[in-house]
Amino acid sequence: MKKVYIIAEAGVNHNGNLDLAKQLIDAAAKAGADAVKFQSFKADNLCTSKAPKADYQIIHDTQSTSQLDMLRRLELSLDDQMILYHYAIKKGLDFLSTPFDIESAQFLNTLNLKSPREKLPITLTLEKLPLIKNLLYSLLECVRSMTLKQQSQLFNHLEHL
Repeated sequence: MKKVYIIAEAGVNHNGNLDLAKQLIDAAAKAGADAVKFQSFKADNLCTSKAPKADYQIIHDTQSTSQLDMLRRLELSLDDQMILYHYAIKKGLDFLSTPFDIESAQFLNTLNLKSPREKLPITLTLEKLPLIKNLLYSLLECVRSMTLKQQSQLFNHLEHL
């Protein structure tokens, strides 16, 4: 019987605070999770200063004046994410993250993340078609740089997924 792969969803519950994000990783490790998953985004890539907050955000976030202001407070820098990546590994966890913009997806692709399907660092939904297009283009560029033998080996592996 296969072991269940448990992902602790940290999301943005760190409120943009690196120390709190580390505490979430500690809690995930203590709880026996296999991975901890965050959200990666650059606020300025997601919305404008005129974007209003949703009703639930207005109720739960009284500090921010706009969607952009709120997202900026929740954003972790790329440097912070790199620190969290290494911290999670040190704690015995896989680091996963959902990118919400192309810049974040490209950053996550630079990390040495696990690649089996059940451990993908990037979770994608249909509304993220621009991200999917960018990731597929990156994969295509990678395949183009392979020798024919390497391509054949890759396609053989993909057939078995």
